[in-house]
Parts: sequence; structure tokens; C-alpha cells
Amino acid sequence: MQKIVPFLWFDGQAEEAVRLYTSLFRDSAVRSTGRYGDAGPGPNGSVMMQSFHLAGRELTALNGGPQFHFTPAVSFFVSCASEPEIDSLWRGLSSGGQVRMELARYPFSQKFGWVTDRYGLSWQLTLSGGETRVAPFFFFVGAQAGKAEEAMKAWTSLFPDSAIRQVERYPAGRGETEGAVMHARFALAGQEFMAMESSREHAFTFTPALSMFVNCETQDEVDRLWESVSAGGEKGQCGWVTDRYGVSWQIVPTVLGTLLGDPDRAKASRVMKAMLGMRKLDIRALQAARDS
Repeated sequence: MQKIVPFLWFDGQAEEAVRLYTSLFRDSAVRSTGRYGDAGPGPNGSVMMQSFHLAGRELTALNGGPQFHFTPAVSFFVSCASEPEIDSLWRGLSSGGQVRMELARYPFSQKFGWVTDRYGLSWQLTLSGGETRVAPFFFFVGAQAGKAEEAMKAWTSLFPDSAIRQVERYPAGRGETEGAVMHARFALAGQEFMAMESSREHAFTFTPALSMFVNCETQDEVDRLWESVSAGGEKGQCGWVTDRYGVSWQIVPTVLGTLLGDPDRAKASRVMKAMLGMRKLDIRALQAARDS
């Protein structure tokens, strides 16, 4: 099981978006589909979420409603194996979307483009010539500019098999703060992530529309991450927290999926109702709700 799963919040378009993404990327498929029950906020029987993978990376899409919207503060950086692959991905993702940087040659890449797709999700595509990879990319701007390195150090301290692998800094004369993070790669629980920051004015920031869902094996792990990730930030409902940098996380016990997927829909409905009333998720209380 992937430890940290990017979690995408859609307003009724999750199925459509997942269908598009899995049609475009190699080694991609829908893994599971969950539906709303009587206790859920969505219509009974409608698709609640889908788990899927792109180029081997697991993601989750939720039909959560109109509360949150994607911004370029978190995008997906796609390293493409070949020119036909990057061209095909660009055509599919840019159709009905908005181009932020044209697909072209740049000093840092022989072929690169940045696009926001028709659902508002942002993608950065680069021709690497190696294995196709998909990595979440954090863009620290506005009040978060200058905090990228601090955030990476904080995040890598929370999970085993984590490290900052590469940091490139802005030189003088680039219109940015000299020494700030121009581009960085880091690993969390063995998975690749990227980051950069900019002191220039940008009309967006991090939102809960793209959060990081953390699979926790025990209640002790839930307790530890709930407190450490939310330190200096905010604690929300149903396992959600916002850290001090404005990034949203979900601290969730792995057993929750089993409980919500119980073939006895009355039991699953009781678990859902109990979860919706919680802040930090409590494994024993969720199990008690199932068995009540």
C-alpha cells in the first residue's frame, strides 16, 4: 500500500476526470470505486471516490462538492519517456484547459509545458527520456514564499525512508530572492515529490482540493501524525489537518477502508456516520460503530 496518496477533490467530475487520466497515461487503471450510502453527504449509491494509478502511482479522486478548487500551488510533474508520449499527454490534458507555459524547448528542458486541464488540475510535463514518473509538485508563493526548505525538512522528519535529495537555488539577477529554492526533489516514505518557491505575485495558494492522504497502520501512528502535522496549523474534521504551510493532509487508519467497504451496508453506514462526527479518527470507536 502506498503510504502517501494524493487526494483530489472534485465537484461531481471525479469519474469523468479519472476516465480521462487513465486513458492517457501508461500503466494506469481504476483500482476501486466507493459509493455513498445512506449516511453520506452524496446521493445514496452515487460514486463517492475512486482509487486509481497513473504510471504506477496511486491517487484517489473524490466527488466532494463545490467547496474547494484546484490551484497551480500543487501540480503533478510528469517525466515523460519519449516525444510521442509527451505530445500525446499534452494534447489530452490541454484539450479544454488552459496553457500556463507552452510545450516548447526551454533552457532547463528540451521539451516542457505547464497546463491546467479542463477540471482545473495542473500538470507539468517534461521530456526526460527515462522511465515515466508522476510526482506531486508544491509551489510556495505569497505568504508561503521562502518556506519551501523549512517545509521539506519538517515533512521528511515525519516519515521513514524520507530525505531531501536535491536543491537548486536562485542565483542573483533572476528577479527572485537569491538563494531561495528554485527547484527541489525530496522523498517521503520512499515516494518522489518536488517543490519550488517564488517571491513574485501569484493569485493562488494551497487549498484542500489537493491533499495528501496518509495511510496509518496503528492508532499510535494516527495520534503522532495528527499532532505533528497540525502543529502551527489547523485540525479539521474526519482526519483532515492543515499544516503550518497551508498544505492539507488526511491522517487515516488503513482499517477505515475495510470498515467502509463492509458488505453489510448497514454496518458500513454506521461507520460512515461515526467517521463524519469525528475530528481525529479513532479506530476503536469506528469498530464499535460497525459492531453496534
